[in-house]
Amino acid sequence: MTTLNTEHSEVILHNPVDIVEELAAANDWAYERQGDDELTLFISAQYTDLQMRIYWRDDFKTLQFACIFDLKVPPVRQRDVYQTIGRINERLWIGHFEFWAEEEALLYRHASLANDPLIGAIGEEHIATIIETAVGECDRFYPVFQFVMWGGQTPDQAIESAMLECAGTA
Repeated sequence: MTTLNTEHSEVILHNPVDIVEELAAANDWAYERQGDDELTLFISAQYTDLQMRIYWRDDFKTLQFACIFDLKVPPVRQRDVYQTIGRINERLWIGHFEFWAEEEALLYRHASLANDPLIGAIGEEHIATIIETAVGECDRFYPVFQFVMWGGQTPDQAIESAMLECAGTA
């Protein structure tokens, strides 16, 4: 068994939710601050409005993003949506999709650790990249969920249809 050396100099971490609030103001995004460690952004994406909830856990030095679609999953399609999520998550490098059954909500979620002394605190560039990635992945896979829930396609058919890349110009 390998033992890791965790001795390092102390890194002062600032609350990254403050940085998210500054980014929201700079980008004219509507937002609500629920407390010192929580904020919700309201972002219009390509296909739908997104509600991005950001949570800071100081005890774990972790910033979590949960990007919720403005889309309810009908109970009759939940099994297909779970299968779709599994297929999509196989393709992702960062973050993952989930279904919160209690809220019937579909979301993209990602967490970043800020406890590495070589990296230091989570900064503005890092947060901007996470937000861009979350919105990008939601835009990329929203049609897949639409095809499964309302188009009657299987998860594999929906992914193939939505991931079709066009060549040339019209």
